[in-house]
Amino acid sequence: MNLVNLESVSQSFGPKPLLSGVSLGIEQNDRIGVVGRNGGGKTTLISIIAGELKPDTGRVTHNRGLRVGTLSQRDDLDPAATVEDLVLADRAEHEWAGDPAIREILANLLGDIDLSAEAAALSGGERRRTALARLLIGEHDLIVLDEPTNHLDIEAIAWLAAHLSQRKSALLVVTHDRWFLDAVSTRTWEVVDGAVERYEGGYAAYVLAKAERARIAQAAEDRRQNLMRKEIAWLRRGPPARTSKPKFRINAAEALIADVPPARETVELLKFASARLGKTVYDLEDVTLHAGGPGAGPLVLDHCTWQFGPGDRIGLIGVNGSGKSSVLRLLSGVIAPDSGKLVEGRTVRLAHLSQELAELDPRRRVLETVEEVRKYVTVGKKEWSASQLLEILGFKGEAQWKVVGDLSGGERRRLQLLRLIMDEPNVLLLDEPTNDLDIETLTELEDLLDAWPGTLVVVSHDRYFLERVADRCVALLGDGRLSMLPGGVDEYLERRAAGAALSARAATASTAAPAEVSATAPVGVPPGLSAKELRELQKELSRLERQLDKLGERETKLHAEMAAAASDFELLGKLDAELREVGAQKDSVELEWMELAERLDSAS
Repeated sequence: MNLVNLESVSQSFGPKPLLSGVSLGIEQNDRIGVVGRNGGGKTTLISIIAGELKPDTGRVTHNRGLRVGTLSQRDDLDPAATVEDLVLADRAEHEWAGDPAIREILANLLGDIDLSAEAAALSGGERRRTALARLLIGEHDLIVLDEPTNHLDIEAIAWLAAHLSQRKSALLVVTHDRWFLDAVSTRTWEVVDGAVERYEGGYAAYVLAKAERARIAQAAEDRRQNLMRKEIAWLRRGPPARTSKPKFRINAAEALIADVPPARETVELLKFASARLGKTVYDLEDVTLHAGGPGAGPLVLDHCTWQFGPGDRIGLIGVNGSGKSSVLRLLSGVIAPDSGKLVEGRTVRLAHLSQELAELDPRRRVLETVEEVRKYVTVGKKEWSASQLLEILGFKGEAQWKVVGDLSGGERRRLQLLRLIMDEPNVLLLDEPTNDLDIETLTELEDLLDAWPGTLVVVSHDRYFLERVADRCVALLGDGRLSMLPGGVDEYLERRAAGAALSARAATASTAAPAEVSATAPVGVPPGLSAKELRELQKELSRLERQLDKLGERETKLHAEMAAAASDFELLGKLDAELREVGAQKDSVELEWMELAERLDSAS
């Protein structure tokens, strides 16, 4: 059944048309992901489809009685209303408390939010999750989401993808989260140059199909250029000959020239050289750290020892509030550990991209902000000015004289990235670098980081980006340690789920009647395990995790030693043999850890 039809829809804001003669439709079971450059018209398109914006020209038709639920980038929550009133509306407590679907939504989106709290007291992320929960609890034929993963951690994003995949309503979603796109969408629309290009499949299928279209277009362009060269050469064979050319040949040549499309704007990130790193980058030695200062706020690290070596590419994972940003601030020297020692290498040249972007003076102009770092930079044999680089990054003409305070979030992000990279760092700390960046800019950033030889520590809820740029992942799981994740994000989600299941079983057992508890098992002990077996199993898991940490540290040291011994082939051979042995030990320990984890899981 057809839900929405657009016929020859056009929409402009100012002189630039965002949509031009767009015709398309949404069927009952469609699950569509919308991609495109920032400012290209994605939000305009979904606003017109949802009926929130009337197009300049064309017609939009909704199926009679269509129920549309929308999540915009800006919430409209009443600041005086409580979370319970906003999300559950007039539902009686027994009604929503007895509905497992509603309880699941509340647990996964609002589990840490007091339902009696007023919206005015909520943070931006809490307001976002409240608006999302309110939408998902309702019944809709079409759900329209504009950047739904903003302010959600990796765990919540995985839950949301699974939840949306099980719903029967049609889905239209704008997001820069490519993993999420692949997880929820079966079709992809790209908004580009006023048109909407349609592709079958999620993000991965869209990339493959677009590459094939580009290949076919390039072949056609090559043929066009060959024909054009022949026609122009023929037309230029002397003045007397030109006047006698058959008119159809002249018309054909002019048609070829007129059909050449204008050059499309692209984002190009230049690869700058990095200063050489020594053997030591950052060493944490018995470090204890609280998020709010010594002894204040949540415990982030508890007598933690860890090494960040040259060339390490680490993704740092954890739920919101686990202390990821605190770890980056510790490494950058913004905060000091409660106890223990942080050793920084002598050759470290640091660049730290924070979430707040407080480093940018909102009163300065864009060009001045870049020139205060460096006015000129030499890349290869060519010298580039700050103005030229800004133009490459999309700040063209008058845009370079904008006041920084007037820039959008994505523009400020691009500006700060350029400033950081121009300073030629060899250590990059990136805190949510993907915020407000469109997919095209993200791929350019990933390409830059691929060739960047320094040490990288990145915090991101964008799972695709994290797995793309990091070689290994570590997690803050609330136990005061940096835990290695050999299985990456999937292992993190499994360990979080296992921990949540164990906590739930403990809570359930603690509320049982005393006689019932004594007749079954000790409180908090999974069925099939005695209390002693549970303690031994958890102890063994902890021992294996510590062993994995040590093997990972040894791997890092071996890589550094091999880099230092690049000209000593005999020593390189010995180090390589030891590296292979360490790798084999890691594989064995990881297998043992997974077997024990499965045993714990099966006992539940």
